[in-house]
Amino acid sequence: MGTSKEDPQHTDYQSEPIDVRDPAVVARYELYLKMLARTQMRKAYQAKIGGSDIVQQVMLQAVQGLSGFRGGTEAEFRAWLRQILARHLCHLDRDLHRDKRDIRREQSMEQKLAQSSLRLEGLLAGSDPTPSQNAVLGEHVLALSHAVDRLPDAQRDAIRLHYLEGLKLSEVAEQMDKSTGAVAGLLHRGMKALRDHLGG
Repeated sequence: MGTSKEDPQHTDYQSEPIDVRDPAVVARYELYLKMLARTQMRKAYQAKIGGSDIVQQVMLQAVQGLSGFRGGTEAEFRAWLRQILARHLCHLDRDLHRDKRDIRREQSMEQKLAQSSLRLEGLLAGSDPTPSQNAVLGEHVLALSHAVDRLPDAQRDAIRLHYLEGLKLSEVAEQMDKSTGAVAGLLHRGMKALRDHLGG
């Protein structure tokens, strides 16, 4: 992989340094990558190729390409992993639809994954997190990924669709085939469980 630049959205705080000499560091990001993959995988091939399979391929490529990582911070490492994930998702889409490689689509996919990652980091900081809050949540993004993954399926899906994909309550209700009231209840219980798990 080539050099990855830190997301401009992350420049308002200093991210923790990261040591990538041990390839095992990649495994820590499995649930983070899986959560992001779910936000962008098309329904047409979700049933054929699960998010776990995609993430395993991404992690394998990341381990093999660690020497190509030129960053030094945890935020830059996450951005580098998202770059690999975006490329894999676009390759999958291209292969299934017999399309040519589209660099602009890969760049757009990277941006979408970055936005979902930012929403994940700001999930417990409210709708307008401050830079200091973002710094704290950025450091705990892996713990947050694990906490979301532990939620019951319906709560996890509601949180993913509403908070990570940015869908309106009515749009989430339509996708989940539930009433808006039922979705609101899922979001409320899911967020309460996340706060309890992460100590408020």
